[in-house]
Amino acid sequence: MQLFIGFLVAAFIAFLAYKVHSLNKSGALAATLSGAMIFGMGGWRWAVLLLAFFITSSALSRAFKHKKKNLDEKFSKGSERDAGQVFGNGGVATFFAALIFFQPNEPLIWLGFAASLAAVNADTWATELGVLNPHPPRMITNLSKVVEKGTSGGVSLIGTLASLAGAAFIAALASFLTDGWSLFLPITFAGLAGSLFDSLLGSTVQAIYYCPTDQKETEQYPLHTCGTQTSLLRGWPWLNNDLVNLACAAFAVGVAFLLTVL
Repeated sequence: MQLFIGFLVAAFIAFLAYKVHSLNKSGALAATLSGAMIFGMGGWRWAVLLLAFFITSSALSRAFKHKKKNLDEKFSKGSERDAGQVFGNGGVATFFAALIFFQPNEPLIWLGFAASLAAVNADTWATELGVLNPHPPRMITNLSKVVEKGTSGGVSLIGTLASLAGAAFIAALASFLTDGWSLFLPITFAGLAGSLFDSLLGSTVQAIYYCPTDQKETEQYPLHTCGTQTSLLRGWPWLNNDLVNLACAAFAVGVAFLLTVL
């Protein structure tokens, strides 16, 4: 019954998100499936944490949309999240929700769930707020190299602080919901580490393409916003931004578990 109720709640929220253009059709379907598992298996605390990520991320995306209007050529997708983005950001969290069926009283499951959301929230806040940095970002693998805003692997002071704030926000909420404040620092650090790992992958092995017409790097394939065919510039062709987000969340879980053991 709880799983059925979770499905209804997730479907309703996904429908609202679709109507306000935060999700497209495939994203709404994916969010329904993911949300049903998280709401249905985890209960209201898990739902609150997931909604905190989704609502704040969507709000920031809308609030600073005008700041990113010249960066659309960089990103592979727009502000309407599709199924790939939903599972990329929430796939690890959904996995931990499913584990409740087998180990309902295991505290590490909550830690893994919270750490994964802290990482994707940190990464999203960094992306949305990093555009406010007055100076161009620098490549994480070579801080002396200045790159254009929106470049995969680029980091900035404001973006990094936003990443820390995004991780701390989820960590504080996760600690408050369970009255377990010993989780705050591990989740915060894990979320920040996951976000930085995301940038590291973006600067090294994520698939980045090149538009010969605009002479710019982009995540878009096979066509750039100008309509020109893009060619692989660096990275692994199969590693797109959605898989990088998934790796970001998984890496944060590993860091959180390691910190807890230590």
